Amino acid sequence: MKKPELLVTPQSVEHIQDLLKAGADAFVIGEQQFGLRLAGDFTVAQVEEATKIVHEAGKKVYVAVNALFHNDRLEALDSYLKEMQRIGVDALLFGDPAVVMAVRELGITIPLHWNPETIATNWFQVNYWAERGATRAVLARELSFEEVTEIKENAKAEIEVQVHGMTCMFQSKRSLLGNYFLYRDQAMEIENRKENKNMFLHDKERKNKYPIYEDLNGTHIFSPNDMCIIDELGELFEAGIDSLKFDGVLQSYDYIVKVTSLYRQAIDAYFDQGEEAYENIKDDLLSQIEEIQPALRPLDTGFIFKETVY
Repeated sequence: MKKPELLVTPQSVEHIQDLLKAGADAFVIGEQQFGLRLAGDFTVAQVEEATKIVHEAGKKVYVAVNALFHNDRLEALDSYLKEMQRIGVDALLFGDPAVVMAVRELGITIPLHWNPETIATNWFQVNYWAERGATRAVLARELSFEEVTEIKENAKAEIEVQVHGMTCMFQSKRSLLGNYFLYRDQAMEIENRKENKNMFLHDKERKNKYPIYEDLNGTHIFSPNDMCIIDELGELFEAGIDSLKFDGVLQSYDYIVKVTSLYRQAIDAYFDQGEEAYENIKDDLLSQIEEIQPALRPLDTGFIFKETVY
């Protein structure tokens, strides 16, 4: 049985160094102009610095180019992809087919990870993109264990599954926050909106608060709860899932480091000592996360145990 990769989302080059010590195997980085919902904004120079550090540790760097690319962004995308080829990153995360076309035209040899957010829901799609160069598929967060397992059994590419963190529920290319503040005759710089981690949409009827921010790619609204299945990883291990992702968007520096170290313990216990070792520590690992979990971000298991209705 293959040990899955522990994939995390760092906020900075310094953060990467601490996350390497915490046991991360791979990192998703990039910059706002090309990637969606990144924990940190990395310039090309910072991507190069981070890649050097990560490769020296024998780990991997994946760069997000999963934004939606209108024609006015394609020239900048081409230049960016050439820089990533020069740096030698380990994979490119994409959702827009424009990335595939650009990679072919430019002769880029970096592996592709298909990441269309909510629509990667079956193995037919995974295999379609595998035949067009994708070596991995990032599955939608709205899938159950049974659906994830079925996809893995039939997929021709590696499978990545989120196990911890926020889920994006809605994205609009429009500046919804900007329009709202203009309506209220208030001014608020776009650059500051993502940094404001206490901005919420409040649904009084459901008694939920949805984190929201706006950046160059529009407006992003997240789930009211954080997904956490550190005590329910056994079936994913058995299914042979290739990569387990902890999405740290809008989380604190120290929280990301701590949670990464706890998932590292879970994975190593199962694969190095056996299933019983994992079973013995999983409840304690969950308790440690609950102790540091922000009060405004309750934990749940996402959709992993939801019954699928067709």
